[in-house]
Amino acid sequence: MTSPYAAGATDREAAGRLTTVTRHSVPEARELFRRSKPETTADADVPVKEGGKGRPTPTRKEAEAAARERAKVPRTRKEQMRQQRLAKTESSKKVRAAMKAGDERYFLARDQGPVRRFIRDFVDSRFGIVELVIPLLIVTMILGYSGNSRLAGIGNTILLGTILLVIIDLVMMRIRLRRQLAIRFPDEPVKGTTYYAITRSMQMKFMRLPKARVKIGQQLPDTYR
Repeated sequence: MTSPYAAGATDREAAGRLTTVTRHSVPEARELFRRSKPETTADADVPVKEGGKGRPTPTRKEAEAAARERAKVPRTRKEQMRQQRLAKTESSKKVRAAMKAGDERYFLARDQGPVRRFIRDFVDSRFGIVELVIPLLIVTMILGYSGNSRLAGIGNTILLGTILLVIIDLVMMRIRLRRQLAIRFPDEPVKGTTYYAITRSMQMKFMRLPKARVKIGQQLPDTYR
């Protein structure tokens, strides 16, 4: 049998040859089994995190505005009815303020138009017996509760006389109003004009809406077109 050291090599020389072989073979093995990393480029798209929001986080101001908008939306029927009542109240206040200011854009349908404007000015420019109704009623009540039958009879007479004068005044107003409407608005229908004038004249002047634009005895303009 031939020994690995048969060529006369010593033990030290055999160990040197084995060390040399090992040093040359280990780097080659490392290169062979090394894992290669995938090349990345600077322009590669960054993957979006799965399950993320996909949008920037809102600022505090935007979050508060969104919360206010959500709070305005009624969630129950009770909240919806309450919101409708509040909206109706605000609308009524707005209309009343506009009627006091004389802004016809917010007038009711019954108050719109040149004919109704003339009727309001016609009623407001005359002195009606209705202006004296409240003071006369106060006098009648005082006389009626005085305990004197004679004074109570006087109070009843004043009350009946006031009612009669009011009826006569309204009839005279209607006649004059129809005459003026025939002159100023010959082509306009007069249906409902008497009722509109009477209902306005039965109110105290400071309580009338739309607010009076003319004073008692003031001359009215020639045209309302």
